[in-house]
Amino acid sequence: MNRKIMAALAVLSSVAFALMLRADPPNAETVSYKSGNETVSGFLALPAGHGKHPGIVVIHEWWGLNDQIKDEAKKLAEQGYVALAVDLYRGKVATTPEEAHELMRGVPDDRGMRDLEAAFDYLAARHDVEANKIGSVGWCMGGGWSIKLAMSEPKLAACIVNYGSLPTETYSIEKIQAPVLGNFGADDRGITPDSVHAFDAAMKAAGKSVDVKIYEGAGHAFENPNNKEGYRPEATADAWARMTAFLKQNLH
Repeated sequence: MNRKIMAALAVLSSVAFALMLRADPPNAETVSYKSGNETVSGFLALPAGHGKHPGIVVIHEWWGLNDQIKDEAKKLAEQGYVALAVDLYRGKVATTPEEAHELMRGVPDDRGMRDLEAAFDYLAARHDVEANKIGSVGWCMGGGWSIKLAMSEPKLAACIVNYGSLPTETYSIEKIQAPVLGNFGADDRGITPDSVHAFDAAMKAAGKSVDVKIYEGAGHAFENPNNKEGYRPEATADAWARMTAFLKQNLH
């Protein structure tokens, strides 16, 4: 092979490699599915390997479906789950607390619940998902929606709440069939330790499966690395270890 051909092949190889680096990961894509009469989209992260896998509905913070939540979905896919990150904001992402507050208030309860049920049904209908092994996980606003999904969907097999609002009323607690894991901050002024303890007590009184942990020195959104002042790496690592162990126990 002459030098010109070798040089040309080297250039083509370099270009192909660069294109591969630029391309989206082959195990992640945007998907569309029906939610009532609407067509909505979500970010789907797929695990390696063939066959059926457990599924997880991933629910974003009040910021929206941003890169941080997509990364969480990818991390869950690396653990062997088909992870669908929902988009409750219909493509909008907040960059300021004011925008986030406005977007959060703009999600009607019935539409948000319909979107989450649609995400659950989408996963259950996939050929690569074990329909009886679907869980949910959410952070901040998404944590509150995660427990709402547990109240609405009796087939949900596991529910994780990261510093999300919690019910304490008996009629709400009775609806929850899935085991629940919760991670909270002791310094959270919105989801206070008292409210976490009240939820924990109500769940146990109703004979439900619950495991909550309150992290000292941590406030709201302590697991979000974009929360520069409030991010707590050690607590985040521990919460992640608790979540992966919980999911393995309940979805495998």
